[in-house]
Formats: sequence, structure tokens, C-alpha cells
Amino acid sequence: MEKTNSNPLHVEGTSATPSAVEAGKQETFYVEDRIANLSEEHRQYLLKRHGTLDLDPIPDMNDADPYNWPTWRKRVNLTLVVFHAMIALFTAASIQSAFVNIAADLGVSLQRTSYLVSLFIAVLGGAPLFWRPLSNRYGRRPIFLISLICAVVGNVGCAVSHSYATMGLCRAITAFFISPAAAIGSAVVAETFFKKDRARCMGFWTLMVTIGVPVAPFIFGFVVLRVGYRWIYWILAITNGVQFIVYFFLGSESLYLRTYNAPRQVTSVAESIYKFRRIDPTPLRFWDFIQPLSYFSKPCVVIPACAYAMVFLFGSICLTIEIPQVFPQKFGLNTQQVGLQFLSIIIGSVMGEQIGGLISDRWMLFRQKRIGHPPAAEYRLWLSYIGHALTICGIVVFAVQLGNASNTWNITPIIGAAIAAGGNQIVTTINITYAVDCYRVDAASVGVFITFVRQTWGFIGPFWFPQMFDNVGWGGGAGIAAALIVGVSVIPTIILQWRGSGWR
Repeated sequence: MEKTNSNPLHVEGTSATPSAVEAGKQETFYVEDRIANLSEEHRQYLLKRHGTLDLDPIPDMNDADPYNWPTWRKRVNLTLVVFHAMIALFTAASIQSAFVNIAADLGVSLQRTSYLVSLFIAVLGGAPLFWRPLSNRYGRRPIFLISLICAVVGNVGCAVSHSYATMGLCRAITAFFISPAAAIGSAVVAETFFKKDRARCMGFWTLMVTIGVPVAPFIFGFVVLRVGYRWIYWILAITNGVQFIVYFFLGSESLYLRTYNAPRQVTSVAESIYKFRRIDPTPLRFWDFIQPLSYFSKPCVVIPACAYAMVFLFGSICLTIEIPQVFPQKFGLNTQQVGLQFLSIIIGSVMGEQIGGLISDRWMLFRQKRIGHPPAAEYRLWLSYIGHALTICGIVVFAVQLGNASNTWNITPIIGAAIAAGGNQIVTTINITYAVDCYRVDAASVGVFITFVRQTWGFIGPFWFPQMFDNVGWGGGAGIAAALIVGVSVIPTIILQWRGSGWR
């Protein structure tokens, strides 16, 4: 493919330079411009490989380009990465059904026990700032492998800890090392899949990140009741070890340097397994570690990030923190019964993803066919209002019905949790896909920034949830949640749709 720049890049771009990429600047030419500049040999290569030239972005004439990988290889690699991302949030929420057991064993209060989750959430948000520049230089795969093997050590440490402080320290270590895929996964999707498939594949990643939170207490509720809560950590350590082995033999490196007249070559599976090297020779700078935070100045990322973080706080974090704290005391449920409550959040998330992912892609494709050219990225945001409305309705039903419930369990609060989870998943996929579409050349930084905002706000929530519901009641708490979602999510999204194309 003919390009205006011969510098090696690990992102798609016709006129980008490394500094421009770090600044988050967009590509210069439209797809039609780049197709017109292709050589005949390049055209024939793409037609043979993909059967069409209607590709965005346009891949190099190189079998090593991840966009040119066989479909099976793309899917295997994506599956490994999204499962890794799920395990990060899965590990954070793993002890939620065992709050009562841990509190009794370590001699602390239920609320203080919940801080073991809050601590994990906070570290998950900040650690990717460290991992992103390393993954941009040495590749995604080595970072993921280091992540998994060190997470084994952290979980074993938790399993043998017998004090609150030691367990908190080991939880922080585990969070630091297990975090990369939960943030860098967006870059893997952007580096591997074309734009027409991006929301669906991004939705797969975001769905696994979201359901990691409710799946963990759902599964470990059974474990805690039968063999004790320490087996949570042993199972996590075993899982990370198995992941390491599978990823070592089946994972592929998606970081690819785009160079002028890139040679045709095939990166074999064996070579991708055994060959570790520095991919991008660009020197590391201090700026590289804090560069994602520069997106605080870019409305097309900071607005969807904050809107998503607020919805995630109430559509996921609030539900998964309040259920294990309130339901055992109010309804007398054991750990297994508490774990079963999270099934509603899993079902709601899976149903919400059908709108956020599959229907979102079709929504954009239908618009493109109607107007004859790709629509503005802001057009995708129309579907996010469905998610906002469902989250508000769900949290209101959950809180009001829980406040009105007697000491006998009933299903109505859990129905509200399912509705809120569905709305949360719609907003998750659409907002992250929108932000990545706006700055696809810097997808890793966008993912790290969004994770930082989400996890920071999620960390703060558990410290004031109990006091909020105690002081204003369950109905008042639902009103506060609705007001915050409207003020931080809905109204800014309306403004973004109006002005977003100009800000980009």
C-alpha cells in the first residue's frame, strides 16, 4: 500500500507519526482515497485475501498484518484476550459472596471486608498506565503472559494470608498484574478486526469484562458453602496457570509495525509462540506512562468515558456490592443463595449486548447504505439512550422493591438488577466503540483511559453506598442514582451528539 510516510508504525495511518499517534490524531485520508492509491498488485492481494476492497482500514500487502490473519486465528486470539479481561474483573468480585465468612475469619466488619474489592478495583484502574507503554514496545502477548504468571503468585498469597492487611496487600499485587487485558483489550480488537465488525467484537470484550463481576460470586457461592472461601484463591491461581499455558501455545501477537513497502511474509504460529523481541524501537519516555490521561482534554473520549463510568457504577458496582451485604442479613441467605442472585445480572448483561454489539453494527451499516457513505461516529450514540433509560429503571426497581420487601425473599429486586445490567451493557459497548472509532490509531490509550475513569469512580462508590441508603432510604438512593445518571451520562451524551464531529 502506498503511504506518505516511511516511519514504522504499530497503528493504521497514512500520515501519522509516532508523536501524532501519541497525541491521538486521526487518519488523514478517507477509505476511498486510500483505495485509489493502491497498486494493482496490492488490489489483487486484497481481493484474493478478503474478496473485496471495501475494507476499513486498508491492510498492508503482508500476511503478517493482523487484519489479514485467517478468521480462525483472529477468533482464537480474541477469545483468549477477552477471557483474560473477564478474569480481571472476575477476580475483583470473586469474594463478594463470601463477605460474611471473610469478616468472621479476619475479625473485621462487613463494610471493611468490602474494601478488599474496592482496593482491587482501584489498582485495576491505575495499573494499565504502567502496562500500556510496555505493551506498545514489546507487544501485547509478552505482557499478557507476565500478567498471568504473576497473578498466580498473588492469588496463592491471598490463599495463605491470615490477616486483613496481608490479604489486602496480596489482592493489590494480583490486581496490578492481572489488569492489562481489561484495558488493552480494546487495542487488540482495533488491531485485528475491520471497522464493520468492531462493535460486535468490542462488545464481546466488554461483555466479558462486565459479566466477570456477577459470574464470580455466582460460581464461588457454591465453592464457599462446600469447601470454604480460601478455595476461591486456589481456584483463581489454578485458572491463571491454565490460561498461561493455553495463551503461550495458542495466543498471537497483534502489535504490528506498518512500514513502507512492507514485505510479504507469513508469521507462523510456531514463530509467534517462541520468538520474543522488542517490536517498536521507539525509546520509552515518562510521557508514555501518563499519555492516556491527556484524553481528559478530548471531549469525544472523556464524555463517553464519564457517562459509561456513572452507568457502570449503578448498573454493576452498586448491585454487586449491595446484594452480598444486604441479602444475607435481610433474607437470611447463605453464600450459595447469595451467589444465585447474580444470575439476573448475567442474563441482563447478555441480553443488553445484543443491542450494544450486534444491533449497533447493523444500525451503522443500515445508515451507511441509506446515505451512501459511512455515517458520523456520533450516529451510534442514539442507541445509548436505551441503555441509560434501562439502567435508571432497573436501579429504581431494585432499590424501591428491596426497601419495600419484608424478611421473606422475593424476586422483584432481582428483576430490577437484570434490567439495570442490560442497560449498563448497552452503554458499555456503544460508548467504548464510539471512543475507539474517534481515535482508533491510539486504541490502547483510549482503553486505558476509559478503564482508569471507570475503576476510579467504581472504587469510590462502595465507601458511600451504605451511608447513602441508610440516610435517605432505598427510594431516596434510587432518586440520587437517577439524577446522577441524567446529569453525568444523558445530558453530556446529547451535547456530544450535537458537537462531537466538530470536536474530533
